[in-house]
Amino acid sequence: MIQAAPKSSVTARTDRPTICHVIHALGVGGAEVLVDQMVRRMSDEFRCIVAVLDEVGEIGERLKREGFLVEHLRRQPGIDRQCARRLREFADHEGAMVLHAHQYTPFFQSMLSRGLFGTRPIVFTEHGRHFPDLPSRKRSVVNRLLLRRQDRLIGCGEAVRRALIDNEGLPESRVEVIYNGVDLSALSRPDQNARASIRAEFGLEDSAFVVAQVARLHELKDHQTALRTIDEARKTVPGIRLLLAGDGDQRSAIEHTIRQRGLEQHVILAGTRKDVANLLAASDVFLLTSISEGIPLTVIEAMAARRPVVATAVGGLPELVENAVTGFLASAKDELGLANALVTLANDSTLRHQMAERAADRAEARFSLNGMLRSYAGVYRDLLTGRMGAVARSACRNHGCGCSENSHAPVTQDHGGQG
Repeated sequence: MIQAAPKSSVTARTDRPTICHVIHALGVGGAEVLVDQMVRRMSDEFRCIVAVLDEVGEIGERLKREGFLVEHLRRQPGIDRQCARRLREFADHEGAMVLHAHQYTPFFQSMLSRGLFGTRPIVFTEHGRHFPDLPSRKRSVVNRLLLRRQDRLIGCGEAVRRALIDNEGLPESRVEVIYNGVDLSALSRPDQNARASIRAEFGLEDSAFVVAQVARLHELKDHQTALRTIDEARKTVPGIRLLLAGDGDQRSAIEHTIRQRGLEQHVILAGTRKDVANLLAASDVFLLTSISEGIPLTVIEAMAARRPVVATAVGGLPELVENAVTGFLASAKDELGLANALVTLANDSTLRHQMAERAADRAEARFSLNGMLRSYAGVYRDLLTGRMGAVARSACRNHGCGCSENSHAPVTQDHGGQG
């Protein structure tokens, strides 16, 4: 069973094999939330530590307060070989047997940290892709040179897997898919009277048709299309309201468009929220208008909370949302198509209910947090089995003992650095 270890034991050097997660930062975002969940919930079997390249962030500070080991590597711009050296030294000191790199730059730094002769295996998870996502011959060559036979390459969805093959030049036979997952039970248990309390907080009438969008205010999320969509939909559904949860560098541009289009009575900026389950309980539909996505956790959360999803058909979103079954998909920047979907759902409560139930079933079947954690635990076990056997065989050769490969007891810790 996957569950959190007691606080007193999370950083102790025990016989649990050490997994070092490597990530850009631990602010508030999809990949960061998943690392937080993995570190906490897999600590009964693995000693999980974190190396942060750029910024510790809110989640990192919370993990540190709760006794988890988070190391800030202070990466500099460009190819920072000293950052790679610090990563190797940290992993060596803590006895990390596997590095789990989240996103490409942490993967590159992890590969660089091994130098020419290091053998520590790397798990690389790509959580999403930047836009525009174009092939890079330079990175393809570097990836092939630095990749080792024991490394595991994972995309969070089939679209991301394809991008790793086509644009990063990674071997097709080696790139696998483990879908992102969320804690479905938490989403199905909002606070009592959450719908009424959230609507009262924002002055929303019970009869209002509330559309929720939970996403950082970033250009990739394309909130401008969301605003144009609501502007179009309100012509048919005057009671439509858009509840935007999140913050970011696009806030002032969003506020300007709201004033310009006269949407003050139709759009609410809720800021950063931690009560997503309550926001979803107060809404009728979930909207996402991104121009680039991996497998967004917020969409899985909405599905688990029994909300139909209206979204753009980009990245991994078609793997989540079955068009006309669990929600509706439209092309990126297609405010007319998105608005028509919202109007259809606003006018058909039976369809909303049917889609909501199918969405919850799909989330449970394919995108649960426990399922994701079990998959990664299996990857770690596979790597550790091979690594401990290799260490034992190396010890045999060094000492000339002449024993069989399987006659040694498993090795539970190994530095795995250079040489």
